[in-house]
Amino acid sequence: MLLDTSGLYCYLDGDARHPQAVSLLDAATARITHNYVLAELVALGTARSLNRAAILGFVTALADDPTVDFLWVGPDDHRSAMDLLRERADKNYSLCDAISFLLMRRHGVMQALTTDHHFEQEGFVQLLRR
Repeated sequence: MLLDTSGLYCYLDGDARHPQAVSLLDAATARITHNYVLAELVALGTARSLNRAAILGFVTALADDPTVDFLWVGPDDHRSAMDLLRERADKNYSLCDAISFLLMRRHGVMQALTTDHHFEQEGFVQLLRR
């Protein structure tokens, strides 16, 4: 499964979806994420007043976790994601979303630990509901 910003936020925050996020993450046999997700998570957590040291510790541990296939977005993928955003001008996708979609297709991943309905619009499975 792809670990998306909103799903990781649910994992960290302890809201009503926290138990489901923990269960899904613990049960996943394959986990991927990328540096744009972690950048977005730091910004989101900070904006929502989560403990900054805890957020930074979490994203550092996640990037170093051997059970997570952590992908670094390079210039080619960035450009491809920008192309996808231009092709989907009728959608309100973020750049982070577009990168996720490209990487999920490349790695054959269909499920995302996310609350974001944009994943379903692109044909993926949104595992967390708002």
